Amino acid sequence: MNRKAKRFTFGGVLLLGLVAAWVHMGDKNYVYKALVYNFADIDDNLIFDQREIDAPSKPQLWPKAANYNTIVWPDSLQQLHEELESVAFLVIHKDSILHEQYWGGYSEESLSNSFSMAKSIVSILIGAAMRDGDIKTIDQPVADFLPSFKKGDKRNITIKHLLMMSSGLNWDESYANPLSVTTEAYYGTNLKKVIKRLEAVEEPGQRFSYKSGDTQILGMVVEAATGRSLSQYAEEKLWRPLGAEHDAEWSVDNPTGIEKAYCCFFSNARDFARIGKLYLHNGIWKGDTIVDPAYVRDSLTPNGLLTNSGKPADYGYQWWLLPNYKGQNIFYARGILGQYIIVIPEKETIIVRLGKKRGERVNGHLTEVLAMIDAVIEVVE
Repeated sequence: MNRKAKRFTFGGVLLLGLVAAWVHMGDKNYVYKALVYNFADIDDNLIFDQREIDAPSKPQLWPKAANYNTIVWPDSLQQLHEELESVAFLVIHKDSILHEQYWGGYSEESLSNSFSMAKSIVSILIGAAMRDGDIKTIDQPVADFLPSFKKGDKRNITIKHLLMMSSGLNWDESYANPLSVTTEAYYGTNLKKVIKRLEAVEEPGQRFSYKSGDTQILGMVVEAATGRSLSQYAEEKLWRPLGAEHDAEWSVDNPTGIEKAYCCFFSNARDFARIGKLYLHNGIWKGDTIVDPAYVRDSLTPNGLLTNSGKPADYGYQWWLLPNYKGQNIFYARGILGQYIIVIPEKETIIVRLGKKRGERVNGHLTEVLAMIDAVIEVVE
């Protein structure tokens, strides 16, 4: 090896050592995991610590429609499923399974990451905690529950601001940057520390700005208000009352830590559909009120805020909204890789799609969302 090559080798080793020292001293060891796994995956329950959410011993099974799995869907929709690597496509009509289809070795029992569909679940748990009286009103300051929000401008942030994605906090919703707070929250091991570091940089309630941190704080509020972990409360208020068929899982930051509230609730298409059914029926499940109908209505009403581009946000309380689409008022939960619970109330229909990729945006909504809705409203009465 010549002298120049030796210098290059030594310099490279030195640089790597300095980078490693910077990562360690900056408490950024999560970067290694982020670089190894590169990007989030629907099977990431295999690489994270999980907290189990038990299904009841006697589940409430979905009945099958008389014409179960007989509908012939447009070739364009089937092609879209293949291109975007769908793993599950489920249609519930009038509380019965009209159609279900699975790919890639997945089935009605397979766990799959919800990603940001978990945000809608957290919103439901806020409503349940209000129903229980643990939260008095969504206008309560977050500081009533989390002491770190009693300082500075953060004391002005309310639960409603978080529900509307308008906290004004300096959360960087970046998925590609290995040093972003979103990457740290996903791959790191101390979410409470991440949240405590946030600062208020804008007045809350003025602008819609999608931030996973807002939902993470909501999850921490639920935990503080109820005295239960998010998984325990979801089991008590959702999984058991809704008669889920299979146990679910929620990723936690470390074995004794807290749930990644903004993402990472793992379940299957049939059980995810129960979330849609609950809100299709205004928070009431077989006569039992889990969430007050008034809260459900408010959750599914546009929040009136503008986005960065100056357009009205198609967003309620952690739910995406598609008002007056071909005569239908539609709401849905969505995850980053094309996870959806879509509810079409006028058609008494719920669509669940799980997969590995998502399509392009059309006026803020994804092509596959519109394609699935278009196909379904053509065949259901």
